[in-house]
Amino acid sequence: MKITDYLLGYSPPIWATFVAGVFSVITISLSLFLIFEHLSSYKNPEEQKFLIGVVLMVPCYSIESFVSLVHPSISVDCSILRDCYESFAMYCFGRYLVACLGGEERTIAFMRRLGRASSKTPLLGHSCEKGTIKHPFPMKYFLKPWKLGRWFYQVVKFGIVQYMIIKILTALLAVILEAFGVYCEGEFNWECGYPYMAVVLNFSQTWAFYCLVQFYTVTKDELAPIKPLAKFLTFKSIVFLTWWQGVAIALFYALDLFRHPVTEGLHLKSSVQDFIICIENFDMSWYSSSADGHCFCCSPIRFPFQTI
Repeated sequence: MKITDYLLGYSPPIWATFVAGVFSVITISLSLFLIFEHLSSYKNPEEQKFLIGVVLMVPCYSIESFVSLVHPSISVDCSILRDCYESFAMYCFGRYLVACLGGEERTIAFMRRLGRASSKTPLLGHSCEKGTIKHPFPMKYFLKPWKLGRWFYQVVKFGIVQYMIIKILTALLAVILEAFGVYCEGEFNWECGYPYMAVVLNFSQTWAFYCLVQFYTVTKDELAPIKPLAKFLTFKSIVFLTWWQGVAIALFYALDLFRHPVTEGLHLKSSVQDFIICIENFDMSWYSSSADGHCFCCSPIRFPFQTI
């Protein structure tokens, strides 16, 4: 029996559909509440428009994961849509941080001021000396120190944009390969396209993540009013960890290490990933919208370079 025929006849267990549905409804409700809260207090449009784009990623993930769980025959299409919006959300997150610093020119000017700082007062502990960013092991053996200023900003910007481009291109390529039946999502079969695309995305995503870490390290003090660490960790867990989680699930299935009753009931690798994402997004939406978490909440914060 062909895999497409099996997917068309397969349906997840009722308990999985019910649990994922409940968590998805709560997640979407909390995310919409946070978005409406921003829209009702739309006083910093340059920052909030990008922040809303990031917040929308959570309900989009929930909807696409739930639809993919219920209709596994279109799981590849759902994951492609999810990947495309993920790349847009990463762009929004980077633009949001830059907007909080006053825009591109003011961000570059801020970094130039840091670059002119005396080496007697290290900017970033041992990672920064004489206005340059030193790379940790093992990156220091492959990359020269980055000079703070326009060069550093352009490197970080390219690191984020390249992931967007590669993510969209691989998503389109996955559509073509799936049409010819040679994509094989979640299968480490070297005669299929999935393992090669996983390797490319892994390098691209790792580089984008590294650039974001370096940007955060330089600007964390200036962005302190918006609690950048909480936002950074939340966004990282949504974008990066969910992707690596999917790769790990595929590896566990390939090595026949998944023998839990939950995974045996769901049968499909994609269904396990979708079910977990539906639950994880609830945690993200709760933390993002709660006053205690104060991650993506709407609050009257004065940004460092905000003009009145």
